[in-house]
Amino acid sequence: MKSAAADGPQSSPRQKSTLRVLLIEDSEFDAELVTRYLQNNGCPCTTLRVWNEQTMSDALQQEWDVVLCDFQLPGFGVLAALQLIRSRGLSLPFIIVSGAIGEEQAVDLLKAGADDFIVKDRLSRLIPAIERELREAEAVRERLLAREKLAYLAAIIDSAEEAIIGQTMDGTITTWNTGAKRLYGYFEEEAVGQPASMIVPEAEREQADALFAKLQSGETVEQFETIRRRKDGAPVDVSLTVSAIRDRNGKIIGASSIGYDVTERKRMEEERTHLIAHLNEMLSKVKTLSGLLPICASCKKIRDDKGYWQQLETFVREHSGAEFSHSICPECMKRLYPQFAHHIEPRPPE
Repeated sequence: MKSAAADGPQSSPRQKSTLRVLLIEDSEFDAELVTRYLQNNGCPCTTLRVWNEQTMSDALQQEWDVVLCDFQLPGFGVLAALQLIRSRGLSLPFIIVSGAIGEEQAVDLLKAGADDFIVKDRLSRLIPAIERELREAEAVRERLLAREKLAYLAAIIDSAEEAIIGQTMDGTITTWNTGAKRLYGYFEEEAVGQPASMIVPEAEREQADALFAKLQSGETVEQFETIRRRKDGAPVDVSLTVSAIRDRNGKIIGASSIGYDVTERKRMEEERTHLIAHLNEMLSKVKTLSGLLPICASCKKIRDDKGYWQQLETFVREHSGAEFSHSICPECMKRLYPQFAHHIEPRPPE
């Protein structure tokens, strides 16, 4: 066998942390050869040699960066090693390093899931192959993380209470979350692909078009309240926040809206307004007591603003918070009940 150091690497030395290499190799000598080649050519590494299913299963409980596998393993082949790794849900780079392998066999193994194969007497390809597969593995991990992030964001959006809707620049609905279904009544499959104008009442179309034109020109749209239409045709008061959707180059490619029902809040505001108006009306009536009141010179009844004559007590009670108790003044006592008048002592004014 040729000396591994004789070929030398064809790429620049690795400037990375120590590589964790799992060696599936029945020859301790060949395993040491591969290890020394990596370490002597700018690829610091730690290696562990396994040679059967049991030792490999135990080793897979640890973390590895790459797997290097011999082709000829007594009682334990490459396909079995590949299946063991995939059954654990691992996506480790898997490179075959063998001294005897035909091209047809190599192609079959690549189809089965191996990433590359290196002939042992041409180890100059080993480090570039490892670096390439590590880059590819990192890219795969980043894509998986990106998909997981998108799925997580999609779950957040779909579970939000607010109605979140996405649309293209021509007004076609592209996304429709559960909150939108609750607010407007349409299921996602009914809404996606339809014009966003289907939830805009005719009277609000001009405002909606003007808003979309502002977005297209890059202007900011402040939060506002408007009216939208449910599936059953009923109007609903909503508060909307509308934002432009941009691609990675900053070009506006659509719009998103976040809306929530403000019907109950507006109802409470209207009730509050009516209550304040009623209180003001009552207050104005109370104030009329200090103005000119038409009162009968004989019976002392007061004429209200509707033309009816009321007892003084009744009128004052209805137009103020005053209550009455009844008594007889000394003058009336003398006039009406002279026989009892001398028993009443006049009280000095306080």
